[in-house]
Amino acid sequence: MDASASTRIRYDAKTILLHWLTAGLIVALWSMGQTIDWFPRPLRPDARSAHFTVGLILGVVLVLRVHWRATNGRTLPDADPGLLGLAAKAVHYLLYALVIGEVTLGICNAWFRGDSYFGLFSLPGYKPLRDQIEWLHANGATAILIVAGVHALAALGHHYVLRDNVLRRMWMN
Repeated sequence: MDASASTRIRYDAKTILLHWLTAGLIVALWSMGQTIDWFPRPLRPDARSAHFTVGLILGVVLVLRVHWRATNGRTLPDADPGLLGLAAKAVHYLLYALVIGEVTLGICNAWFRGDSYFGLFSLPGYKPLRDQIEWLHANGATAILIVAGVHALAALGHHYVLRDNVLRRMWMN
């Protein structure tokens, strides 16, 4: 199969849905994280709880996505041979690793902060590591956006410069 034929193939609908759901949740979580301190003090615990809830949803979506990809998801041939294909795989694996790490750091952040979850219960808190975990979580989120931005720019470059339809492989019909 030649390169142009391989780029006309699309991922299955569930893979595409999980991809875009992951992207949307990441943007929503980053936005929520950046604006939590804008809330008046009495509402901040609820804003943090909402952020934590969406983070847990991202964790579930990520588990579903990895499971689907490993078992039933359509695997496509590389769109680019050689170094470009290797770079694409590296970025995908890096994104998976960063998101898994970020969800884990988010849980640790809530735990070490001693956050309350919508007033239903409070996590114990651990002040000696609180600031370091919060810093890692905040910067991890920004790192994900940067790598995802490079990923998106590469997809747009394929679409508008190389005109090879790679972007359409992950687009809904």
